[in-house]
Order: sequence, then structure tokens, then C-alpha cells
Amino acid sequence: MFRRRVTQGQDACVPQHKIIAVYDKLAPVYDIWGALTETNARNRALELANVGDGSAVLEVAVGTGLTFSELVKQNLNGTNIGVDISPGMLEKAKARLKKVENATYLLETGNAFNLNVESHSIDILMNNYMFDLIAFKDMPIILNEFKRVLKHDGRLILVNMTQGESRLSRVYELVYRISPKLMGGCRGVTLTDELIASGFKVETREYIQQMLFPSEVILARPKPRAPLE
Repeated sequence: MFRRRVTQGQDACVPQHKIIAVYDKLAPVYDIWGALTETNARNRALELANVGDGSAVLEVAVGTGLTFSELVKQNLNGTNIGVDISPGMLEKAKARLKKVENATYLLETGNAFNLNVESHSIDILMNNYMFDLIAFKDMPIILNEFKRVLKHDGRLILVNMTQGESRLSRVYELVYRISPKLMGGCRGVTLTDELIASGFKVETREYIQQMLFPSEVILARPKPRAPLE
């Protein structure tokens, strides 16, 4: 049983058309930030994904490939697709994946609003640190697109910057209010309500804090369709 969590608070202040330039500039140093603040949440997301070799895996917003490279290693005989809107981040991801032996994957420019993926073809959809960049009004559009590409028994794994549960962890929200771009456009969100409203069943939501940086890790599945009468 989950408490109802209201996805409110600060809305996205950096418009999507400016996000590309922000992350192209961050690409050379992003791995440092990721190592300091995101490692624990990413590792937990991989545990929840529980990838079986031979799966169809899609990661939306691959960034520099920190998670995608691990997905590919676990799924050498499967289908691995990664997309990101930032060419600079994708270049870093491609360089990382070249070091994975016998890897099979596709990395391409794309966005979460319109995925170039067949409907109901994906076993596992991974999405890390993207919804904290998305305006509230756009979240249902993306979640519906995620539901479209997932198999009916597929798994959606989300990691987001979330609202801090300790006083010190809320310092990142203060930084965002002062300068959204200094936070890479990210602010704290909670996605449970949005997922339920978009037709997902939330199986797990965990709070993980690293270097005071608050993350939520979510495992959700599309709700089964009601049988036709």
C-alpha cells in the first residue's frame, strides 16, 4: 500500500529546447557528478530491472551511458536501444560502449515524446534523471508513450531527483530556485501519482540519498487491461 504522493512543487524552469545545449556543455564532466550523487540509485535501478539475457531493453535519456553500458553487459544476446536528445552526451555513451566486448546495441538521437520503437515490443524500459527536467503538463504524454512501447508484462524503471526528506537534502531545491541551469535543469519530483493516473501499477518506490542528493527509484508495470465483455 502506497501513500498518495502529490507531484507538486517547483515546475520545470528550463524549456526542453534549451536542455540540449545545457547537457552538451555538461557532457565532459557529467560522470563526476554521477559518481558522487547517483551511483547508489543507479545500482538499485539495475537490481530492480533484473535483466535476463535475451531481453528487449530500451533506455530513454541514456546520458553518458553510465547505466546503459551495464544493461548491455547483462543482455549481450538481446536487443539494447538507447536514446538521448543531447549529441554531446551520446558521444560519451558511444565511447563508453566501445569498451564492452561483444556488445549489441543501437544508440541514437531521440526524445521521450515520440519514440521510434514498435508498440508493445520492450521488456524493460529504463529512464534515469529525466522527469526532473520535464514540465508537469508533459509528464502524462511521456508516460503514455512509455506504456505504448512496453509489453503488457514489461517493467518500467525510473530514477528521478526527488523532494528531499531531510532538511539538508533540500539544499538542491534552493540552488534550483536561484539558478535552474546550475542544477542542469533538475528539480525534485515524485512520480507515483502520475504513474497511477497514466495506467501503471507502482510495485516499488524507494528513497535513496547520496551526498545529500535525493533520488527516488521506482519499479512500475502497465496495469492489466480489463477483459472485454
